[in-house]
Amino acid sequence: MAIGAPKNGRAAPGHLRPEQQTPPASPQAYVDMNAMSAALAQNWWAIALRGVIAILFGLVAFAMPVAVMLSLALLFAAYLLVDGIFAIVAALRAARAHERWGLLLFEGVLDFVMAVIAALFPASAVLAFVLITAAWALLTGALMLAAAFRLLHSHGRWWLALGGLVSITWGVLLVIAPGVGAVVLTWWLGAYAVVFGVVLLVLAFRLREQHASSASRVAA
Repeated sequence: MAIGAPKNGRAAPGHLRPEQQTPPASPQAYVDMNAMSAALAQNWWAIALRGVIAILFGLVAFAMPVAVMLSLALLFAAYLLVDGIFAIVAALRAARAHERWGLLLFEGVLDFVMAVIAALFPASAVLAFVLITAAWALLTGALMLAAAFRLLHSHGRWWLALGGLVSITWGVLLVIAPGVGAVVLTWWLGAYAVVFGVVLLVLAFRLREQHASSASRVAA
């Protein structure tokens, strides 16, 4: 046995076998990482602006949830309109190539119809979204309850059942009072936007510090 070799083939404390060691990153990976970091640091203001806009949107969602809901419905209508245009263009190209185009055309027309409905009746679009969310919550809760009865007690059966009951309760409340549910969903969206914006602002100021430090080193 070689001098200093560990007994029984075990690695000495604090040492890793060659196959257990993490291979060093390639020089190109470091170059790419430094380039990306420098680019983000140079454009820290853009990230800060995104953070400010997100926070403002969150505050508006808390202050005027109804207006935000209607705005989102109109934005969804615009998305359906653009998607319908692309679907119809794809259908025309497929027809010229003598390929199947009926489903694409039907999808485009359906998108147009739904876009018009969402634009003319944005409140109905919001109500439909709330009811879809309610259906999702009811279905998810029922599946969780069914799975809970197949789970062992030691594996958290009652916690899974509790999650299913909470989901079902939320779905029932959305069906009973969809207007209140829409407001609550908007508040959740606002809370997400505020937290997301704060995180971006913290990141932006960290990048600003690195940018200033790099500029001072170059000047020196």
